[in-house]
Amino acid sequence: MPSFPPDFIVGCGDIGLRLARRLIAEGTPVAALARSHERAKALESAGIMPSLGDLDDTAPPLSLPGGIEILYYLAPPPASGITDPRIVRVLSALKVVPKRLIYISTSGVYGDCEGAWIDETAPLLPKTDRARRRLAAENEVRDYGLRTSCEVLVLRVPGIYGDGRLPETRIRQGLPVIDPLEAPFSNRIHADDLAEACLKARHAGTPGQAYNISDGQPSTMTDYFWQVADHLKLPRPPAIPLAEARKVLTPAMLSFLDESKRLDNRKMREELGVVLRYPTLSEGLKAVSQRPEPFSV
Repeated sequence: MPSFPPDFIVGCGDIGLRLARRLIAEGTPVAALARSHERAKALESAGIMPSLGDLDDTAPPLSLPGGIEILYYLAPPPASGITDPRIVRVLSALKVVPKRLIYISTSGVYGDCEGAWIDETAPLLPKTDRARRRLAAENEVRDYGLRTSCEVLVLRVPGIYGDGRLPETRIRQGLPVIDPLEAPFSNRIHADDLAEACLKARHAGTPGQAYNISDGQPSTMTDYFWQVADHLKLPRPPAIPLAEARKVLTPAMLSFLDESKRLDNRKMREELGVVLRYPTLSEGLKAVSQRPEPFSV
C-alpha cells in the first residue's frame, strides 16, 4: 500500500487544485480523494496523489488513507436536504484523528442581515436549505473537534470569481438584474485569494473558530454583473424593479436576492494573516484572462 502525504484534500476541484499547486510549490506533497479512475489520472498529472473513493456511495463504506494530518474539506453538500451525509461519511472514515481540519462553508449561514456589516459573531440564521446543509456540516465538524483532539477551522465563503468563474452566459443572454436602488449587497472573493486563505489556515488561526473569507469590498449584485459585463466588453444586463424580477427570475436566483449582508474580513486578515492579491473586484477582473463557464466541482 502506498504511503500517502499528510495533507489531504476532499473535494479537489478548482479551489482544491489552486491550493494543491501552492502546497506543492512550497515543497508539501498533497493527496486528494478521486471519485473515478479518470479523475485520479487527472490529479496525478497535477502532481497530486489520488485516493479512490465516492462521497455518495454507502456500500462499500468510504475508506481514507491513514496518516492524514491536515484535512481540507472543500466538497459541497448534496443538492437536497438540510443535512450533509458526505461530511459524516468522511469523518467516520478517518482512521486517525487529523491534527487540523479546514472546512469550507458559506456566508449564507448568516441568512439575511438587511445589508448590515457583520463579523463572525453574527447569529447563524440560514434562510435556504442550501445554507442549512452547510450549517449542519459546520456543526458536524465542530462536534468532531470537541470530541477529539482535532483543530477545526471553518472558512465562510461568499461568491467566488476568477478564471472560469464568470457568469458570461447569463450576461450574453441578457437576463435582467435588479434596479441598483433595490439591489441587495453581496460579497465575493477571488479564487486565488480563497486558495491562499486555505493555505494560511494550515498553520494560522484559532481552533474552533470561523473566519469570513472575502475581499471586504461588498457591493450590490447588480454592480457585480455590470462590472463583469464591462470586463467582457458585453452590454450590461437591463435593470428591472425587484417586484418585476420576482416574476421572471428563477427561484435559485431569487434566493440570493432575498439576502443582503456586508462581510467584515478583519479576522481573516489579522488572525489568518491573509494578504489579498485582489482586494477589489476591478483588480481581480483585470487578472481574469479566460472566459469559460464556472468550474463544476
